[in-house]
Amino acid sequence: MLQIILYNLDIALDAIRQNKMRSFLTSLGIIFGVASVIAMLAIGRGAQEEVLSQMKLLGTNNVIIEPVVQQLEGEVSQEASLREEQNKYSPGLTLADMQSIKEIIPQVAYVSPEIIYETSFIRNGRMRSGKLVGVNKNYFDINNFEIVQGGKFSNMHIDNSEPVCIIGSDVQTRFFAGEDPVGQRIKAGNVWLTVVGVLGKRELTTESIQNLGIRNYNLDIFVPVTSALLRYKNRSLVTGQEIQQAAAERNENSSNQDGSGSPDGESTVNNYHQIDKLIVQVSDTRYSVPIAEIIRNMLERRHNNVIDFEVIVPELLLKQERRTQEIFNIVLSSIASISLIVGGIGIMNIMLASVVERYREIGVRRAVGAHKRDIHLQFLTEALAISITGGLIGIFLGIAFSYLIEITAGILTIVSLSSILISFGVAMAIGVIFGFFPAKRAAEQDPVHALRHE
Repeated sequence: MLQIILYNLDIALDAIRQNKMRSFLTSLGIIFGVASVIAMLAIGRGAQEEVLSQMKLLGTNNVIIEPVVQQLEGEVSQEASLREEQNKYSPGLTLADMQSIKEIIPQVAYVSPEIIYETSFIRNGRMRSGKLVGVNKNYFDINNFEIVQGGKFSNMHIDNSEPVCIIGSDVQTRFFAGEDPVGQRIKAGNVWLTVVGVLGKRELTTESIQNLGIRNYNLDIFVPVTSALLRYKNRSLVTGQEIQQAAAERNENSSNQDGSGSPDGESTVNNYHQIDKLIVQVSDTRYSVPIAEIIRNMLERRHNNVIDFEVIVPELLLKQERRTQEIFNIVLSSIASISLIVGGIGIMNIMLASVVERYREIGVRRAVGAHKRDIHLQFLTEALAISITGGLIGIFLGIAFSYLIEITAGILTIVSLSSILISFGVAMAIGVIFGFFPAKRAAEQDPVHALRHE
C-alpha cells in the first residue's frame, strides 16, 4: 500500500512540476487563506494578552471602591441637591469605612486608601506638576510595587504623620539624577518631604492608562495617608475658610440669578469624600464577587442608603474582556476561513479542468491495468499535494505578516503553535474535500472513450 501511495505521489508531483504556474495560481487561495488565519489569530491572541496584562495592573483578586463625585449645574441643581441632603446625609468614603471593611470581613488580606492631590514638586530650581498620593504601607503590596531603594513606610511614619515620601522612578530621574535620593528632601506643594524609598519603574502603555483609568505611577510621590490628611487637605473637615467661600459663592449666585440657574452655566464639583479610592485585596479570587457584594451592602448602610460610591471587581471585567476576545477571535477566524474555502473551490475547478485535459492519460493507465482506485488516488494525491504546498507557504507568510503588523501598526501579535496546526490541518482537509469530486470523476471515466478523446 505504501508503494502505491509513493507511486501516486510521484505522479502527482510530476504533474505539478509540468504545470508550475497553474499549480501556483491554484494554491494561492490556500496560501493566503492559511496566512490570514495565522495572522488573524495572532492579532486576537496579542489583544487577549494585552487585556490580561492590563487587568493584572488592577489585580484580579482586588475589589476597588471609588466615590461618586457630584457635579452641580447651576442654582436649580444646587437647590435640588440641598433638598436631597436634608433627607439623606452621607459622610462619603472615609478611613472609617476602610477600617470597618478590614475588621468585619475575615477574607480581606489588605486594605489601602488613595488620596490624590494635584500639586507641584520642587527641588534645586527644578519644578514640575504631579500627583501626591496618600496611602498606607499595604498599598505597595496590593499593587505589587517593588521598592528598589530604601524601604516602605514604617508604623512610626504613619502614626506620627511624618513628612516622608516614596518617589516614583521618573521623579528620581528628574530631581535626583546621579545621586541617591534616600534621605534627601523634596518639596511637594508647601511641605518639604524626606525621601525614604524609591519605586522600581513600572512599564505602562498609553492604552493601559486610558482604558483602565490608571495613572503613570512613575511620576507620583507617595506619602503616608495620615500625613496627607494632616499636612495637606482633609475633605471630611469643614474649615472656616470653606464656610466663607461657600457663603460668597451663594451670594454671588443669588445676585446673578435670572430664574434658570447660573448666568454662565458654570458647574461646581461637590467632593465631600475623605479619600479618592479604596483598594481591598481578598485572600482568594473566589471570594472577590461575594465580598464585593458584602462591601456594597455594608457601605450603603454606613452611608445612610446614599449610593455615592462604586464597587468595581476587576475579575468580572477580566471575564468580560476574555469573552469579548473569544468572540473576536472566532469572527476573525471565520472571516479568514472564507479564503480557505475559496482556495478549495479553486483547487476543485482546476482539477476538474485537469481531468478533462488528461483523458488520454487516464485511458492509457486504465488500459494497462490501473483500477479506478488507482486513478482516484492519483488525482486526490495531486490535490492534497497542492494544498500541503500552499499550506506550508502560507505558514511562513502568516508568520511574516504577523511580525510585519506588529512592527508597522504597533499591535502586539502572538503566533501560537495551535494556530499553525489548525490552519494547516484545515488546508489539508480542504484539499481532500475539494479534490475528492474531481478524483471521483476521473476514476469513473470509460477507458475506451478516454483513449479516443482528442
